[in-house]
Amino acid sequence: MTGRSGAGGPRGARGAHGTREAVWPWLRLAAAALVLSAVIAQAVVSVSGAAENGRDIATTTANFFSFFTILSNMSAVVVLAVGATRAAIGPDGLERRPYATALAAVTVYMTITGIVYNLLLRGIPLPQGTTVPWANEILHVVGPLVLVADLLFAPRRRALPWSAALAALAFPLAWVVYTLVRGPLTTDPVTGAPFWYPYPFLNPNNPTLSPSGYGGVAVYVVGITIAFAVVAVVVVAIGRRRGRADRPRP
Repeated sequence: MTGRSGAGGPRGARGAHGTREAVWPWLRLAAAALVLSAVIAQAVVSVSGAAENGRDIATTTANFFSFFTILSNMSAVVVLAVGATRAAIGPDGLERRPYATALAAVTVYMTITGIVYNLLLRGIPLPQGTTVPWANEILHVVGPLVLVADLLFAPRRRALPWSAALAALAFPLAWVVYTLVRGPLTTDPVTGAPFWYPYPFLNPNNPTLSPSGYGGVAVYVVGITIAFAVVAVVVVAIGRRRGRADRPRP
């Protein structure tokens, strides 16, 4: 009798689950506010720095929002904020499928943002202007960790079909095309070079690329695409496992 009603029994488990359901929306909302504050802080410094140095503000602003880091973090702000509302939960008590798909995709993007930055880009000055140290850590470390924690612990997870992993690749591939098309058409407002790329491994003019030129860019793009695909499969797999375990019971 004690095992059924005690803290370690079903009632205790339901109580802990209920507490998590009550607290998690507030954690998501707080995380969204933290990430948004980091984006705003970095944007203010970047744009104000451009104005003070007589650089083109429109190009600086467009460049700022062309970084995959910024786009993925802004996407995280949106999905976390939406996830903090009951609108994200369907009539079956699980995350609505469109929301769950978007959340899984953003989790992939934020995870890759953290991995790529900390493996390839940490210590390299960003060309959009002076980096705000605390904001930089939130965008590249704290934010990705928040989405991973959400994947592992957030209640009401919906199991998605494997096709969701493929869908998660659409935006990064579109962003690569956008970046490579826009790059040679944009003058760098800092150096005056007749091209601008958000990351050195996407710049075919980067002399450190091996092989050089677009061949070197292609190597990185293929490698990162594979990384996206692997992370997407892992995210969907974890979601499927958790979705089966978290299905509401009467």
